[in-house]
Amino acid sequence: MKQPIVNCPHCGKIIVWDTSNRYRPFCSERCKMIDLGQWASESYRIPDAETDTEKPNEDVFKDEQ
Repeated sequence: MKQPIVNCPHCGKIIVWDTSNRYRPFCSERCKMIDLGQWASESYRIPDAETDTEKPNEDVFKDEQ
């Protein structure tokens, strides 16, 4: 069976997905630790729709009254 080839999520280096790579899906401990640090500092975030700074268009509410 041919082993899959993937890109390191951090640096993009091409690596073979192998159980002998203890850092997979990363290419090295360095890339793994950088990614962990980004998670810990909350750099990876999904924008919250409820905290949107835009106010609703007031003209829409005038038409409904």
